[in-house]
Amino acid sequence: MRTHYKYHTSKGGLLFAALLLTISVQSQDLGSLVMEAYANNPDIKAFELQYQVAIEKTKEVNALPNTTMEAMVLANPPENIAMSEMAQFEVMQMFPWFKTITARENYASSLAEAQYEDIAIAKRKLAASVSQSYYALFANQGKQKVLVENIALLKTYETLALNALEVGKASAVDVLRLQMRQNELLALKKVLEQEYLSEQSQLNSLLNRDKNTPVLVTIELDGLSEELPYDANNLQLHPELLKYDKLFKSVTQSELLNQKESAPMLGLGMNYTIMGMHKNMVMPMVSLSIPIFNNSFKSKSRQNEIKQQEIIVQKQSKLNTLEAVLDKAVKARKAARINYEIQAQNLAQAKNAEEILLKSYETGTIDFRDVLEVQELQLKFQTGQIEAMRDFQVQSTIIHYLSK
Repeated sequence: MRTHYKYHTSKGGLLFAALLLTISVQSQDLGSLVMEAYANNPDIKAFELQYQVAIEKTKEVNALPNTTMEAMVLANPPENIAMSEMAQFEVMQMFPWFKTITARENYASSLAEAQYEDIAIAKRKLAASVSQSYYALFANQGKQKVLVENIALLKTYETLALNALEVGKASAVDVLRLQMRQNELLALKKVLEQEYLSEQSQLNSLLNRDKNTPVLVTIELDGLSEELPYDANNLQLHPELLKYDKLFKSVTQSELLNQKESAPMLGLGMNYTIMGMHKNMVMPMVSLSIPIFNNSFKSKSRQNEIKQQEIIVQKQSKLNTLEAVLDKAVKARKAARINYEIQAQNLAQAKNAEEILLKSYETGTIDFRDVLEVQELQLKFQTGQIEAMRDFQVQSTIIHYLSK
């Protein structure tokens, strides 16, 4: 059974395809494990909360400057109170230049869009980590399976050796060698069991659940999955590169805001004067704040220009890195397939040698040292096959992390 999973986000076009070889899981398949990681992983939650904060900031920037209020009251009014001002009240509200608030909102929104790409990047990396951990469990359990098979095979050879010992066609040393080899494989299996628990704990930590939660992988070692085609041009749409585009846009919006903030500010207000016995007086007021001697805006423009140049260089550097990683993964996947096929050929020859040895037993010419040698070769080739299958899938995960 070959199943291909795709993961989408609602924004940004995030697509992650986790290739599965002939694996199924009794409790959860790889796709559901990845989705569970999306929902529960604390790093993803942290990025999502940061994005929510960035969205809230877009609502903050449309506030006007504080309204200023002044009051002046005469503590000791003169005797000729009719001719004096008893009190004066003044209210003033400054307003930024036309469309400055819109520019602030656009700048804050552009920062939020750039921050969203962090979520997309984190999800892709998380899916890759879950997949690679899953394939590590697959390889571990596959090795345990072939160890069990080889221990059973050695047990059969031990029975043959005991029978041969009774008729003088084998020595006690042959029997002991076979028993020691069984003990060695049993010890290897116990080591693998501990490594499995360690990797299982690692996978559970990615899912933010109890480290002892079982992850049961059912294995069918019947070959590699097909190499699905990929489009290297999709690398340009990778969120690690799109983030630089969003950052470039945010600097552009920052400069537009800088130009607006370098414009004058307009103030509207009112002055209310209490004139004692005379009629009170109300005066509308208009003020203009002009940044004549402020060079900070020119400096900010130069900074924005340098930032954009920096972003362009950083994006090219990241593109070069991702292209190199993709090319390496493609070649490594081809190498894994070649290695798998070589191991399959060697394993077939080892099994032929095993059949020849068993036929030799019927004629009484079996050499149990040859038996051990062939068994060791079989185990080596079986283990090599499993490792090649794991490497193939891990490299497929990297390819799809970069090109989907």
